[in-house]
Amino acid sequence: MTSTAPGRTGYGDQVIQLDDSFTADPHVLYELLRQERPVAQARMPLGMRIWLVTRYDDVRAALVDPRLAKDSGGLNEIFERRTHDAQHRARLSQELSAHMLNSDPPDHTRLRRLVSRGFTARAIGRLRPRIEQIAAELTEAMAARLAAVGSGADAAAVDLIDAFAFPLPMTVICEILGVPGGRRYDFRAWSNTLLSSAPMEERAASAAAMAQYLTQLVADKRAHPGEDVLSAVVAASEDADQLSDHEAVSMAFLLLVAGHETTVNLIGNGMLALLRNPGQLAQLRADPSLVPGAVEEFLRLDGPVNLATMRFSAEPVTIAGTEIPAGEIVLLALGSANRDPAHYERPDELDVHRGTGNLAFGHGIHHCLGAPLARLEGEIAFRALLDRFADLELAGEPGELSWRNSTLFRGLDRLPVRLGR
Repeated sequence: MTSTAPGRTGYGDQVIQLDDSFTADPHVLYELLRQERPVAQARMPLGMRIWLVTRYDDVRAALVDPRLAKDSGGLNEIFERRTHDAQHRARLSQELSAHMLNSDPPDHTRLRRLVSRGFTARAIGRLRPRIEQIAAELTEAMAARLAAVGSGADAAAVDLIDAFAFPLPMTVICEILGVPGGRRYDFRAWSNTLLSSAPMEERAASAAAMAQYLTQLVADKRAHPGEDVLSAVVAASEDADQLSDHEAVSMAFLLLVAGHETTVNLIGNGMLALLRNPGQLAQLRADPSLVPGAVEEFLRLDGPVNLATMRFSAEPVTIAGTEIPAGEIVLLALGSANRDPAHYERPDELDVHRGTGNLAFGHGIHHCLGAPLARLEGEIAFRALLDRFADLELAGEPGELSWRNSTLFRGLDRLPVRLGR
C-alpha cells in the first residue's frame, strides 16, 4: 500500500497501490477506506488503474447495477485504450473469455440457462454421498501417514491444502464435468498462475496451455458425449441452442476454475480461522449442528474471493457521493463488504453462532452458480476433518504463512497442520 504523508492517518485523494502488503492482509487497507474513502482510485500490482468500492451497502448495490457492465468486449476496449495498463495485462486467450461471468443480458441469460441445468439444488444434493466418500478417503490417507510416522514426529505435520483442500473439490468438479484425472495438477498450476499477479509472459503461457487442453477436451465431449455435465453443456439443447466452440471452451474453463478454487480457499481459510480461535473450534466440536452456519461465517470472515471480477462503467456512475466516469474499471471488494461494521457487529471476530448472510458469492444475476456445491463441500469437509482428527493444530506460527499472489482470490499457499492423535 502507498505510504501516507507525515501527520496523516489516511490516504487522502492519492491513488492507492495494491502491493504485496495488500495481498498479505487486505483488511488493514479496507478498514481505512471504509471510513475515509469508500470509493477510491487504486493501482493493481501490474499497473492497471481501477476504482475500488469497499462498503457493504455500496458493494451490494453495485453488484446489481446494470451501468456496471461485464461484457468482455467492452473491457478489452478499455485495456486497448490504456497502453500502459495493456502491456502489463496477461493476454488471456480469446478461447477463455466468452463465458457467462464476462457477459451481460441477453447473452448472460442464454449462457447461464445452458449451464444451470447441471447445478440445480436437487442435482447438487444427490452428490452428498460421493463427496462424503471422497472426504473420508482423503482423511484416511492423512491418518495413515500419521500412523506410519507416529504422532510425536515432526513428519506428522501435513500441508492441508495439498492433502485435502485441493483434491476434494478438484475431484468432485472433475467427476461432475467428466474430466480425466491425469492433468488435474497441471490444471491447478495453470489456474494459480493465470489468476495471480505473475508477469504477463507467465500468465499468457498458462492461458495458452489451458486453452489447448480445454479445446481438445470439448472436442472429445462433442465427439464422444458421456453422462456428465460438460457433455450436456456442449451439446445442443431442446430448443437447438448450442454453445459455439469459443463459448464451450470458455465455459469449461469457468466451471473448472470456479468449481475448485472457491472451495480450496474456503477450507483453508476456514480451518486457519478455527485453529487461531481454539474456543470457537471447541464449540464446533461440541455441537456439529453448527457446521453449516460456521461455513457461512468462514465465507464472511475471509471469503475465497477478495475482489469480484472486473466490471466497467458503461456510463458515469455515482457511488457514495463519488462520480466514476464512463469507461473506468470498477472492482467491488467482497472481502471488505463482509467486514463492514455498519452491517456486522464485531466484524473482525470469528463467531460460529453468528448466522448472518454475506456477499462471498456475489449478488444478483452473477451470483455464483456453484455456491450450493461449495457450501456442501465445505460442510462435508469440516465435518470430516473434525470427526477424524481430535487434536488438529497449526504447525508453526500464523505469521509464517503466505497468501497467494492474487488480488482476485484470498487463499493460502500452504496450511501446515499437525494431526494429533
